[in-house]
Amino acid sequence: MAPRGQGACATADGGIGGAPDSRSAGKRGNMSENQVREWDGAMYKKILVPIDLADPDLAKPAVATALMMAGPSGGMIRFVNVLPLTPVMLAEYVPPDFEVQQRKAAEDALAIVVKETGLPSARVSSTVRQGGIYQEILEEANSMQPDLIVMSSHRPQRHAVRTYFLGSNAGHVVRYAKCSVLVVRN
Repeated sequence: MAPRGQGACATADGGIGGAPDSRSAGKRGNMSENQVREWDGAMYKKILVPIDLADPDLAKPAVATALMMAGPSGGMIRFVNVLPLTPVMLAEYVPPDFEVQQRKAAEDALAIVVKETGLPSARVSSTVRQGGIYQEILEEANSMQPDLIVMSSHRPQRHAVRTYFLGSNAGHVVRYAKCSVLVVRN
C-alpha cells in the first residue's frame, strides 16, 4: 500500500496505480504511443447529461460540471431530455400532433443548451427520448456507453431526514447505470 497522502488507487487489474512497478504501468508499456496518449489524457471521453427542460435552472449546475469534466480531456457531451408518455385517458383531449409538438419544442430547447456550451458541434450533441425518465436515461447510456453520467437531483422539500435521499429518478440511475454517476445538487 502507498504511504498515507500519496494518492495511489486500485486499478481494474488489481495493481496499485501511481507506482512505477505496478501492473497498470506494465500494461501501459504494451500500448502504442497513441493509445498511451489517449488513455492518459482523457479521463472522461463521453459524458451523458440528462436535462429536465421543465426546470432549466436545476440543470445549470450539471451542465457546468459536465463542461468542467469534459474540458481538459476534450471529451464529448450528450444531452438527453425525456418526454413522458401521454396518458391514454388524456389522449382524446390533446391535439393529434401533440407529441410531435412536444418533441419539436424539446429539441429546440436542447439546441439552445447545446449552443450555450460553446463547444464545437463535434463535441456536443443532444437527443429527445420518450418514456419513463430513468428507464430512458439508462437506455441512452446503454447505447452511448458514456464514461460518466452527470445529473441534477431534485432536493426533497420535506423534513430534514428526507434531504439525505436522492430523487427517485436520480436514485434509479445511480443504482442501475453501468458507468459512474455524478449527482449535482445546487
